[in-house]
Amino acid sequence: MIKIIEYKAGNAPSVMNALRALGHNAEYALKPEDLSNASCIILPGVGSAGATMLSLKESGIFFELNDLVLNKKIPYMGICVGMQILFDHSEEEDSPCFGWLKGNVVKFNSSLVRVPQMGWNRVIFNDNSSFRPEDAHFYFVNSYYAIPKKNDNIWGLSMYGEEFTSAVRKDNIFGTQFHIEKSGMHGLKLLDGFLKLC
Repeated sequence: MIKIIEYKAGNAPSVMNALRALGHNAEYALKPEDLSNASCIILPGVGSAGATMLSLKESGIFFELNDLVLNKKIPYMGICVGMQILFDHSEEEDSPCFGWLKGNVVKFNSSLVRVPQMGWNRVIFNDNSSFRPEDAHFYFVNSYYAIPKKNDNIWGLSMYGEEFTSAVRKDNIFGTQFHIEKSGMHGLKLLDGFLKLC
């Protein structure tokens, strides 16, 4: 069963609507036991890294995710903040994060670009994963971006003042800085491609 993690700062209903548009069945997960029959996991993101990590730890879902994703290799998709917390640390609220991917999350330079980035931006994907989405414009709302330590984890790149990582992957772990659920046809195609891995 596809599980969408519902937490205080999340955007779960939008993701649920996207899944229904694709004809997939899914359930919300509010507590660890809700993930017991997960075939894949989606963690939407709206809000800050610190608030997201706090909410996941308070619910106990954080600890369950470590087992399911790292040990049992359940496919995981993190969206926006759900991608940022994959890394070791975020400058946002000086937040320790999952550490599943090595690297840090930093803020855009407001002297170079408007912060936050809001709107459509092009993503160029590489072919180092089990599926390669179409290069296209996707919808972003972000003030921070990830800097992976390993180039192998970079799945997609975009430009906003300078080149930045807009999608990441490692084995069964995927993340997009952009909102796939709000990115029209291309976002739905990417989401459907991920779900075929489950």
